[in-house]
Amino acid sequence: MALNKTIRSLGLAGASVCALSFFLPAGAQVEDRPEEQESVRSLNTVVVTARRREESLKDVPGSVTAIGGDALAAFNATEIGDVQSSIPNVVLHEGDAQNTVAYIRGVGQLDSLAFADPGVGIYLDDVYLGRAQGSFLDVFDVERIEVLRGPQGTLYGRNTIGGAIKFVSREPTTDPELRVSASIGSYEQTDLSVGVSGPIAGDRLLGKAAIAYLHRDGYADNSVDGESDGDRNTLAWRGSLLANFTDDFEFLLTVDGSSDTPDTSRTPVRETSVFGLFPPNEDPFEIDANFNGLNDLSVYGISGRATWSFADDWQLRSTTAYREMEYDANLDLDATGASLFGVFVFEEQNQFSQELQLTYDADSWSLVSGLYYFKEEDVTESGVFGPDIAFVSNSLNDQTTTAYAAYADASFDLSDRLSISAGIRFTEEEKDFARIQEFFSATTPMVPVLGQGARVTDIDVSETFSNTSPKFSISYDLTDDVTTYASYSRGFKSGGFDGRSNSGLEAQPFDAETLTAWEAGLKGDFLENTVSLSAAVFLNQYEDLQVSSFTQQNGAFAAIFTNAAEASIAGFEVEGSWQASSALRFDYALGYLDAEYDTFIGQNGQDVSDQLTPANAPDWTGRLAAEYSTQLSSSIDLILSGAASYRGDVYPTVSSSEVLRQSSYTLYDASARLEFENGKYALTLSGRNLSGEEYRTQGFDLSDSLGYQLGYYGAPRTFTLTASVVY
Repeated sequence: MALNKTIRSLGLAGASVCALSFFLPAGAQVEDRPEEQESVRSLNTVVVTARRREESLKDVPGSVTAIGGDALAAFNATEIGDVQSSIPNVVLHEGDAQNTVAYIRGVGQLDSLAFADPGVGIYLDDVYLGRAQGSFLDVFDVERIEVLRGPQGTLYGRNTIGGAIKFVSREPTTDPELRVSASIGSYEQTDLSVGVSGPIAGDRLLGKAAIAYLHRDGYADNSVDGESDGDRNTLAWRGSLLANFTDDFEFLLTVDGSSDTPDTSRTPVRETSVFGLFPPNEDPFEIDANFNGLNDLSVYGISGRATWSFADDWQLRSTTAYREMEYDANLDLDATGASLFGVFVFEEQNQFSQELQLTYDADSWSLVSGLYYFKEEDVTESGVFGPDIAFVSNSLNDQTTTAYAAYADASFDLSDRLSISAGIRFTEEEKDFARIQEFFSATTPMVPVLGQGARVTDIDVSETFSNTSPKFSISYDLTDDVTTYASYSRGFKSGGFDGRSNSGLEAQPFDAETLTAWEAGLKGDFLENTVSLSAAVFLNQYEDLQVSSFTQQNGAFAAIFTNAAEASIAGFEVEGSWQASSALRFDYALGYLDAEYDTFIGQNGQDVSDQLTPANAPDWTGRLAAEYSTQLSSSIDLILSGAASYRGDVYPTVSSSEVLRQSSYTLYDASARLEFENGKYALTLSGRNLSGEEYRTQGFDLSDSLGYQLGYYGAPRTFTLTASVVY
């Protein structure tokens, strides 16, 4: 029944868009331009760098989705989470604390504090972003976004156990270019971005600069102060210089930064009564908060990439990067006007990475190999402000991570149609962790001062973790346009120490997660390159899952982070496009997950695996989109697009709370775009979540500790009008 409902919902959106084309005025049908006189237009070849080198998407023996910058602009995407619906078996949204919640095929990480590493790696121009905060990237100045599904331990390393998301920005161009985009929309949305690119000193020195301002009010109204809650106020920028010293040697210098200074943090709604005094919220966009007045995030980065091509087929590349992140927030986690359970966070993080990569690419074999170094320092002061229940705490976590890796991946053509690939990566990392925690009386000021409370935790520990991640694949070209493949791979997510421990003077490390994956697939182009198809089936064996739970210990609130579970995840994915005619194109995606715990050791050492379902693993995900274009005159085009995206039942918390379970839903989006002079100028009206669906994206299950549950909701119905220039 659920599948039939999905197919009906997805088909409705496509049929609606097709129907729109028949209601265009007769004058809109004009003679095709010379380049559009063919009845069907071929799909473009997609080039990606999923295997750390440029190649056709069809040639990659794995599941990869690539979304180009023009498609993102047409979709009116403003942040990386907007691509979630376009990709099967992916959950990608902003969490409670400006952090990225990313799950691929049921693998990811809910916790955003520094001790819990992400399960899906986020990369900005091949630079790994170490923290969940600061990685929910703004979509501007983007060439494409690549989503690699399945463990990427061989070529990408630690914390890519679920996959990797690569944000690829535009490089400086040889021809002068100007890009301007301005948007207004619902909830006082006001966005503006400007980008310039071109030669500075002939073709030897090229430059690029881009800046964006993104603003909107919050989606929810706060009854306590009458203001909106969860607004946005972002200024982001990026600049690059590309020096072509010789035909064989180039150097790319990139600097970027962003500052988000909204008036408030984002507050959840009460899904159950809080302490029997505050009933559940009736409207998910009507909240109550008195501890939400701070939510500042700033990031800065600089990277240098030197590339030397030599001996015809060899290339040596060095990528050096440094990044800083600062995050300050007050989070109201009682969701009332009382001071029951507020959380404050002051986090400062910096990271340095260096990668040396040697590649070889010839007709019969290719090689990608390298050495990698990463060092991250994170200092987080955080605590609980709950004077109304006589609980106030503060803690200081100081963690340093140092990681080394060496890797190699080689591909060999055994015949014109058969090829194999084998790779391996060795990683060793050390984590140094120190933590102090103090409790204070209820009369303590809002941010209690460390050193003036009762110290209950004083930890200074260190641990070394090591891992070997292999990968093997075999692919066979059925035709020149169709490839089949099978692969085996492993990945891991770093171990560490529980950053919320109050265990006194001792702390036991939690182990790294590991995942073993088998995958088989088919991808290619059909019907004279008018249909593209990528299909895969997979099985994941997931061990030593790091999960958190909220409970009581010795009569006090406690958060516990342990290796509690093992899981099996199987499923399939299908995605692609159909260029039905020169005017009409369909894009489709469908994913299925069967995720279940093999073991889950709960409180008192009991196996509760039969009572729980892995978080953020919806059984079905799907999307059908259609785009129809027609000429209104010799210089004006009209493009109509619509999409329906379906998401099955999902549990957003580890506890599998039925209160917080989000039942299946479908979101509808549509846009109408006028392009002038071959796309040089454009005007786009777009609508998102047109049916006004209320859907939960995240939750807090505090029923075992404080006795209540909270939920966060996705964006309501919104409209945006965008004017853009590409010159």
